[in-house]
Amino acid sequence: MSADAGKRLIDGYTLVVFDLDGVIYLIDRPIPGAVDAVARLHAEGRAVAYATNNASRRSSDVADLLTGMGVPARPEEVLTSAAASAELLRERLPAGAPVLVVGAEALRAELRAVGLTPVSRADEKPAAVVQGYGPQVGWAELAEASVAVRAGAMWVATNTDRTLPSARGPLPGNGSLVAVLRTALERDPDLVVGKPESALFETAARRGDGGRALVVGDRLDTDIEGARRAGLDSLLVLTGVSGVPELLAAEPRRRPTYVARDLAGLFDPAAAVQVPGSTDAGGWSVTDRDGTLELAGAGRDLDALAALCAAAWSAPELPAIRPVGPDAAAALESFGVAADG
Repeated sequence: MSADAGKRLIDGYTLVVFDLDGVIYLIDRPIPGAVDAVARLHAEGRAVAYATNNASRRSSDVADLLTGMGVPARPEEVLTSAAASAELLRERLPAGAPVLVVGAEALRAELRAVGLTPVSRADEKPAAVVQGYGPQVGWAELAEASVAVRAGAMWVATNTDRTLPSARGPLPGNGSLVAVLRTALERDPDLVVGKPESALFETAARRGDGGRALVVGDRLDTDIEGARRAGLDSLLVLTGVSGVPELLAAEPRRRPTYVARDLAGLFDPAAAVQVPGSTDAGGWSVTDRDGTLELAGAGRDLDALAALCAAAWSAPELPAIRPVGPDAAAALESFGVAADG
């Protein structure tokens, strides 16, 4: 069934919190329909926020980037893991305290903005190490951070995304760089600020004037899990990283409230679906045949997906899936699901 038959998904929420890469844009270009979707939200007077694990840009830079793509945005609408990390350290350290930075200049700027002192060497006796992605991060910075943490500095990671998107495919993200220090130090960071931790979404939700907030993301392991940790509903859009095969295999902590192919699902009741659905609804049925899920029937592809989620999420592990008939085969193919037999 659709998110609510005949009712727009957006009508249940006063604030929409968007992830950026994979939802609003892909690398450096807006995703088709995203500009119009945000403009429509603004026209309806709905609050919008953007939450990103990117720690290499300041909120003002991200707002400028969005505005340049045709998505008018104000710096106060943008929540970055760099700014959130700086705020967290401001609350825990004395004014002016030295903080060793592993990352981009944006992270240093956010620390200065809250009255802390960015430093680059362990012999400057930093009270904390904050680690975020930066394209120039290398062995020397990681070595200084290792020495500082071993000397007792608090270790804060802006985020732990293993990869980041590029025109050449996924490249190492901050999580991969954090893994280097984790290996060297034989321990985890003291704090991780970005998604899937809940801090970014909790901060964003407070901007909704007490109304309901909906998180829109493309990654199950950051956006959707982070929304669940913050106690917020979520919409997975299939325009970025996570696809349907990953969705069907998702652990409970990474299961969204709704799924849509793109942001049209916010406004078109037929373009979004609540998951899981029923294994026998919307013209589709899913039956377990000796450990293989058989999809049969005809109807809206999203209703088939909701039925498959219901069956797959009830199984101890993701079973093979077999279509029965051409409509079922077409539905599976449209979602990139490999069919058995």
